[in-house]
Amino acid sequence: MGIKTALPAAELGLYSLVLSGALAYAGRGLLEASQDGAHRKAFRESVRPGWEYIGRKMDVADFEWVMWFTSFRNVIIFALSGHVLFAKLCTMVAPKLRSWMYAVYGALAVMGTMGPWYLLLLLGHCVGLYVASLLGQPWLCLGLGLASLASFKMDPLISWQSGFVTGTFDLQEVLFHGGSSFTVLRCTSFALESCAHPDRHYSLADLLKYNFYLPFFFFGPIMTFDRFHAQVSQVEPVRREGELWHIRAQAGLSVVAIMAVDIFFHFFYILTIPSDLKFANRLPDSALGTLTVASTTGFASIVLGTGDTAVNMAKTLNSWSLQSSGEKQTINRYVYNHIGGEHSAVIPELAATVATFAITTLWLGPCDIVYLWSFLNCFGLNFELWMQKLAEWGPLARIEASLSVQMSRRVRALFGAMNFWAIIMYNLVSLNSLKFTELVARRLLLTGFPQTTLSILFVTYCGVQLVKERERTLALEEEQKQDKEKPE
Repeated sequence: MGIKTALPAAELGLYSLVLSGALAYAGRGLLEASQDGAHRKAFRESVRPGWEYIGRKMDVADFEWVMWFTSFRNVIIFALSGHVLFAKLCTMVAPKLRSWMYAVYGALAVMGTMGPWYLLLLLGHCVGLYVASLLGQPWLCLGLGLASLASFKMDPLISWQSGFVTGTFDLQEVLFHGGSSFTVLRCTSFALESCAHPDRHYSLADLLKYNFYLPFFFFGPIMTFDRFHAQVSQVEPVRREGELWHIRAQAGLSVVAIMAVDIFFHFFYILTIPSDLKFANRLPDSALGTLTVASTTGFASIVLGTGDTAVNMAKTLNSWSLQSSGEKQTINRYVYNHIGGEHSAVIPELAATVATFAITTLWLGPCDIVYLWSFLNCFGLNFELWMQKLAEWGPLARIEASLSVQMSRRVRALFGAMNFWAIIMYNLVSLNSLKFTELVARRLLLTGFPQTTLSILFVTYCGVQLVKERERTLALEEEQKQDKEKPE
């Protein structure tokens, strides 16, 4: 009844036709609205000259996008290009010392950007969590890690520590918070792995190599310490078949994604329109629904993809198999999965989600809107499990058992569509505003009921079915690949 259930090709074709037609229709309405509002007084601050040669202005309301691809663009290109070239140099000159040389390169890059006192500050946090790891108490390591993280999120400690940065520049605050917070997470990962595997005797040098690996420093702990250490400690270089092609494809997709988002911001002012409630309220229901989904999608995957590509390019140049996969993020691994287990029991799942979003609240910086966002998402995760348990209840389970496998998939996809919109609304609160969230809820659920509500739900249902079909195809391909690799 799950992902392996196939639907008729004609039905899937109908879903594709409905989804593409609905997106084209809604996109046209949103494009016309963006053109009409380009010269509004309320848009003046966030819609500025862009592609003048074709008369297009650009939505610059997203601070992060503007930062990464204007003021931070040259820094990224210089630092990550240097990392790739340094990888080649290490391979030719001192392959056995390349992990040390990477750490030195990363530390010098941080010192050159933020100053020597900031580097010493981070070294102090590293040493503190390393000493805690020697005691072998996971609760102590996690507690100290959270305390260190809180020191970068709350005054007066945050003001005191920010004074360690040398000079003043545009990206100072962003780099300070990014480098500091991610350093704490990496050190916490190291400490918890040391407690879990006391026989491996990890050293302070191992922690420094992990923390100051440059592509991970500002872009986040893409890999937990155990996986990082296992791969950098390989004696023989390993290069998997087709790896170079995969790296090139990833780099190409990142470039295409960046170009696509840049084009999008020149034609659809999805970040500025929600700030003008009067104008947003005049949008057609279809355009408002599309705006809601589009404005809750970020470009973090593009930014992380840039770091991943640099890591993989360096790895290929020196044949070092350092896979920067984000399969097990730090919080999921050490908190959510550790407490929640299989995520099938109600009480452990409740405890896991509360702990996870408490730490996430600290990570984002405690404030009212973050509290609300955390509560809604915590409730959403648990509500999803409660509904799953309800579906397994005797009478409902018998009803589903009486359905065909295809009909069961359709019913589940319908609930998946409703869950999708619940997630959108939960995150709309923090990514836009409470007033815009209220406007969307009123228009799509109340004044638009039943026509708009059911239409948007059906279009979302079509999208869910197409995503599930893609997952089914990938799962079957993976099974076939594993069958071929089995010895006869």
